[in-house]
Amino acid sequence: MTLSEAAGQIRRLVSDVDNAPRVTVEQLRLWETGRHQPIHSTVLLLAAFYDCSPEDLGLDATEVVAAVSPRAEPQHGHPAEEIPMLAIGDRIPTAAEHISYRVDAARRSIDRTLASATVNSSQLDHIDEMVLWASQEYIYTPPAQMLARLLDLLVEVEGLAASRQPAAVQVRLSELTAMLSTLTADALMKLGDLPRSRSWYATARTAADDSGNAELRARVRAQTAMLPFYYGPIPHAVNLCREARTISSRFRTSATHAFAAAAEARALAKLGAMAEAEAALRYATKAFEQFGGDSADDAFAFPVRRYLLYKSGTLTALGHTREARQVQEEALALYQDKTGIDPALLRLEAAICYARDRSPDEACQLAGVTFLRMDPAHRTPIVEERAREVVEVLPPAIRTGRAARELLEIIELPPGRM
Repeated sequence: MTLSEAAGQIRRLVSDVDNAPRVTVEQLRLWETGRHQPIHSTVLLLAAFYDCSPEDLGLDATEVVAAVSPRAEPQHGHPAEEIPMLAIGDRIPTAAEHISYRVDAARRSIDRTLASATVNSSQLDHIDEMVLWASQEYIYTPPAQMLARLLDLLVEVEGLAASRQPAAVQVRLSELTAMLSTLTADALMKLGDLPRSRSWYATARTAADDSGNAELRARVRAQTAMLPFYYGPIPHAVNLCREARTISSRFRTSATHAFAAAAEARALAKLGAMAEAEAALRYATKAFEQFGGDSADDAFAFPVRRYLLYKSGTLTALGHTREARQVQEEALALYQDKTGIDPALLRLEAAICYARDRSPDEACQLAGVTFLRMDPAHRTPIVEERAREVVEVLPPAIRTGRAARELLEIIELPPGRM
């Protein structure tokens, strides 16, 4: 862009912002040559416009915070896109604003690195070990807390991948990027940040495809299906699971193939496709028996307890409540103390079974106790929606009863309140 074009676009960007800095061609020229230093609010505006940090511009970065994203003007025939804009002023940033800025900045930076394409073995081993630890911690660490750790690791991996590496090294770095991006997307999904979760899942697929690792490509797609499974559209979840099962079909005794099959069965059951869901569950059971279960204990493993979690979800959605309760009891016996939200989801599914069997008091009481006993940091939107489903499956005449009202009041309680 010329200075005139840049100045004009900046003025349009802040045309609806009160007390916005005034940017002229002459001011831009002085700032670019280093003769003048722009004031704090203008530093933030320039960083937002050029989609980078103040440090990248060689300017003062004091108290940079994230804020709203106004719509940019179309440039040279390209459609308009959201430009992350930094706050104009000196207000104190919130923790959520800081993490939102890091989430978006990290994803864009990684996408640029993947598009461009020397690490020694000890560096790679160190990163491998750190990613394994992160995937183990992910099982029981609250998603908001885990998000910061994942972003730190992504920065480290991206630093090694900033230049194209020897083929074997580049493949491993892409694999690690795909794994970390998948966990980041999953954490954001649990926190209810669906647009960012969707973007990170896309980044994970890009990295997995870049690695050429067929099993990882399938695993990322099966994991991506969790987003439409919980938030819709359900048919998209089914399609992603089927794609994952097709890609992993040559690894029929793998964790990924069994996971994709079990996830497909659960999604079909939630969609209401009873015959297809039952057939998919039979296939998933056979696939898991051939696989034999995972002895590993990390986010990418598929041990017996996780298979039973998906089987419980399938049977509960199909209305096979007696079988579902047996599976839930078997699964809960396998979960240890530090296992995140999975045991809570199993108990909420047991509550849904009570609701389907027309036992509203037992259903709402179990759901309420489960919700209150959870660590508040794990009471994410996914758990809240599953708890509300207990009320939704009750007969319409009972949904306004005392038990249902008390459960909904519990769900609405602020974290830490009982």
